[in-house]
Amino acid sequence: MAAVTAVEVVKDRTVALTFDDGTSRVVDLSAYLWGPVFDSIARDDDLFASVTVDLEQGTIGWPNGATIQPDVLHGDFDATQPWKVPHH
Repeated sequence: MAAVTAVEVVKDRTVALTFDDGTSRVVDLSAYLWGPVFDSIARDDDLFASVTVDLEQGTIGWPNGATIQPDVLHGDFDATQPWKVPHH
């Protein structure tokens, strides 16, 4: 599983990500920002912009403890489609 090494907010709820396997992706996180832990992140531009790399977990996170799994960010698994299995 690739770990996130860099994150930059591009616009709105979209981030540019760099991974330790050398890949980069631009990801619109809007579809992933639901549920109690993400509610304020989805609504507050400043809170969304406070996203950082969580080196311990190899992913991105926010000050409230919310994170998104690195395999989802890498494109290996679509968390918005839970009935689909990851592809390798």
